[in-house]
Amino acid sequence: MSERPEQNPALAACLTLAASGFAAGTTLLAKALGTGVLGPEMHALQISHGRFLFALMAIGLSVLVLRPQFTRPNLKLHVGRSALGWGGVTFMFAAAAFIPLSDATAISFLNPVFGMMLAIPLLGEKVGKWRWLAAIVALIGATILTRPGAGSIQAGALLALGSALLLGAELIFIKLLAGREGPLQVLLINNLIGLCIASFAVLFVWQMPTPAQWAALAGIGVLMAMAQACFVNAMARADASFVAPFFYAALVFAALYDAVIFGVVPDAISIIGAVIILTGAALLAWREGMARIKLSDASDGA
Repeated sequence: MSERPEQNPALAACLTLAASGFAAGTTLLAKALGTGVLGPEMHALQISHGRFLFALMAIGLSVLVLRPQFTRPNLKLHVGRSALGWGGVTFMFAAAAFIPLSDATAISFLNPVFGMMLAIPLLGEKVGKWRWLAAIVALIGATILTRPGAGSIQAGALLALGSALLLGAELIFIKLLAGREGPLQVLLINNLIGLCIASFAVLFVWQMPTPAQWAALAGIGVLMAMAQACFVNAMARADASFVAPFFYAALVFAALYDAVIFGVVPDAISIIGAVIILTGAALLAWREGMARIKLSDASDGA
């Protein structure tokens, strides 16, 4: 179990596509819960609570079956990461009730852009002109999706931007945790702390879910756990620069789910904004990949 899996780019691509489909599915179910399709409209805080509750159950079962070796965790980093992750997920679920899933998903691809920008003051990283160009391009796309010319900026788009900012900040803590602890340990602790935070927050908005809502909440948690498991395994079988672009398929899944279930078809503004954001995100992923290659070559030549 401790050996690195054999490199398999084709399998990594398939796993990443599956992860993107599962991740988009969680937003679909959150929209169904938040818009009253499955019963009384459910608050985003309660949807987030269900996500952490059932995800923890799924990951806990995996831990019991696989029995990985645990090391001493860095609780400060875990608490910071989990608090930001809980906030980001909650904002995203709230956004899904107000704007098309394709818009919310496209804006979520700003996560690495915000993570890059925050890494400058927090981690002391240096950012070159190409990364800044990628960030500017992606932010232009996000500005388009807020539709400022429509009279007022959409509240849902602002919630999605807040989600991207919080999840981008979470990336800083993920970088600090990288290589220190095993993936299952990180996921287990993350969801455990997230559930503790969500359990306190949900006290103020709790309502008894209907059977259909319980099923949707369980679906969100299980789909999120499956998405995380697929993505972690994909990252182990191919370079991050190869894997990352395949996750952009989440935008296609989100648009497809929205069209089939809610009859929402992306308009021209949604398509233009999404394409611009994806261009910026892809450019950033490419530069990250080039930086890793240069670093690897330098290490080999040392």
